[in-house]
Amino acid sequence: MSVEVTRLDNGLTVVTDSMPHLQTTSVGVWVNTGARHERARQHGVSHMLEHMAFKGTERRSALAIAEEIETVGGHLNAHTTHEATAYYARVLKQDLPLAVDILADILQNSVFDREELERERGVIISEIGEAHDTPDDMVFDNLLEAAYPGQPLGRSILGTVDTVSGFGRDELRGYMGERYQAPGMVLAAAGGLDHEALVRLARDRFGGLHSQRTPGANPAAFRGGEHRVERDLEQVHLALAFEGPTYADPDYYTAQVFSGILGGGMSSRLFQEVREKRGLCYSVFAFSWSFADTGVFGIYAGTAPEHVAELMPVLSGELGRIGEDASEDEVARSRAQIKAGLLMGLESSSSRAEQIARQYMIHGRVLPVEELIAKVDEVDAGAVRRYAERLARGPGLALSAIGPLGGQGGGLESYDRIAARFAH
Repeated sequence: MSVEVTRLDNGLTVVTDSMPHLQTTSVGVWVNTGARHERARQHGVSHMLEHMAFKGTERRSALAIAEEIETVGGHLNAHTTHEATAYYARVLKQDLPLAVDILADILQNSVFDREELERERGVIISEIGEAHDTPDDMVFDNLLEAAYPGQPLGRSILGTVDTVSGFGRDELRGYMGERYQAPGMVLAAAGGLDHEALVRLARDRFGGLHSQRTPGANPAAFRGGEHRVERDLEQVHLALAFEGPTYADPDYYTAQVFSGILGGGMSSRLFQEVREKRGLCYSVFAFSWSFADTGVFGIYAGTAPEHVAELMPVLSGELGRIGEDASEDEVARSRAQIKAGLLMGLESSSSRAEQIARQYMIHGRVLPVEELIAKVDEVDAGAVRRYAERLARGPGLALSAIGPLGGQGGGLESYDRIAARFAH
């Protein structure tokens, strides 16, 4: 790795990782604003801005944007999370100036054409409808709502039909003007590039960005609770969550290792016990999501209605047993999976650009891969067992369930009964 960082006078940070053997470059702008920064009436505006960014500027129509990048064989894309919005491109290294020019144009000169806005509004409303028709996606939105009730972090990224229907040009311009400020933005690139040349491009194309600092998100507090949706489906989709670590928490890497042991692959405890031995699920896994000031550690399972009653005690039993008998062999296997993922990501310019941008936004620096590997290697079986105890002592359980919940075999137990099972 050859990471270089330059901060421009207006506060925009340029972060690069040169990969001289590559003929391509991945470049993007990561903005420190996402769904959790929205006020209630703005619910979904971050995601709508992402959609509208490619729909025309003062210099380029939506078609011109698409044609210019595709004429050189490049790709443009974007995504929104709860804490950030990213706009990025992948091009041949000689076309990096074009990619930077387009990114600067869409982030500073978008016109939010009324016809384009109405067309994209319909696309997003269809996307919301599709999400509601996809229970194995919807169950996670509902899980965050149960974990963080009445809080921005508990709201979906897409917004609602009502809020999205109300957004006009003024709302989009106002939110972009408020939140898209240079000190909260990172221009990151990886691949075939020259850092100083990119810095010169950045000064030229992004020098006009305002240097005002944007306020952070309101603190989130994990509360726990449940969100049940009775629906006539072939499967019951279940997601359970406990409060997890923040990015800066010493247990961040322990949670990742723990997640791998519990439900991170075919050798994991949940896969072996729930699917292979008992045949209760087709899909079952554990996950750990971290945010700036909170986190979620959870389990997902999709099961037949007649297996719901049997499934819950098995899930709680496996989680509890890790706290008693997690082995060094299991820990080593999970660590190896995490390290392989980290190292494989270094081989992709797009993954590397995303990684260095996120690390800089979260930590204020890019973490050397040797440091990351060392932190993973520090996790042993004792740390994993202590983390299981931490989960049990947490503020509560969040439960999300979608499907025929009161069906055969007793159906899904009450929230209090389920919470008691996990309170070891």
